[in-house]
Amino acid sequence: MNTSFVERRPNGRPETHDIRQYTRGYSEGEFKRLQLQGDFVRDLTEDVLRRAGLKQGMHVLDLGCGVGDVSLLAGQLVGPSGSVLGIDRSQDAVEAAERRAVEAGQCYWVRFTSADLASFVPERKFDAIIGRLVLMYLPEPAETLRRLAGFLRPAGIVAFQEMSMPYARSLPPTPLFTQALSWIIRAFARTGFETDMGGKLFSTYLAAGLPIPQMISGARVEGGAESPGYEYMAQTVRSLIPALERMGITTAADIGIDDLADRRRDEAVAHEACIMFPPMTGAWTRLPQ
Repeated sequence: MNTSFVERRPNGRPETHDIRQYTRGYSEGEFKRLQLQGDFVRDLTEDVLRRAGLKQGMHVLDLGCGVGDVSLLAGQLVGPSGSVLGIDRSQDAVEAAERRAVEAGQCYWVRFTSADLASFVPERKFDAIIGRLVLMYLPEPAETLRRLAGFLRPAGIVAFQEMSMPYARSLPPTPLFTQALSWIIRAFARTGFETDMGGKLFSTYLAAGLPIPQMISGARVEGGAESPGYEYMAQTVRSLIPALERMGITTAADIGIDDLADRRRDEAVAHEACIMFPPMTGAWTRLPQ
């Protein structure tokens, strides 16, 4: 994924940063968080890819593959008669994805390479270009889609899934959930990333010159003591602590990160809360024949 962004100074002048200054980057902890996230929304992503038409024998390009969750999922759908190429800016992430492909027995048809989306030029054409939670980080997502769609065969598929952070909620509302969600949204918004890319997929596809997409939105809805959602939310906050501290939003000490998941669980159980995680919106379309 593209990790650079532009932050506005108080005087209005833009200043370019790298997100790795603000998060834990691709540490082992971040790898685990990404895998937890991948497991948490896997079913929602698989549904979008199947609806988009991924099938046996297709050749797929996965943008911003991270540690390989979506690439490996696509690899199961296309099988050994097809192929998946995952690209990510981080060499560390690519190496982690390659290890996972070996462990999953998919290393012969699911491969990875380190590349910047802004300059990546593949050596072949693809049947589908896919991605999850990647367009939200790009300064010009429509232009990226327009350029990379040029590497699709006729009738090629463009399928992406993005979230809408502001629509997460707890019923009834609870203080710690509300606070943690605020930390996450403020950190992303202040770093210039799009917190409602899911809601902007339709206009992004059209701005990229793509045919009108079909779309669907779904979300994990959780409750009770056994939900993995508490740990997922806590690990998301943990990854943003450097950004939160730099921006003066809060500190690790004030967050109490080490037991945040436990306190969230206790709060939800005490209030019999229904937790609606951010909707994941999928959009897919096909190029003309």
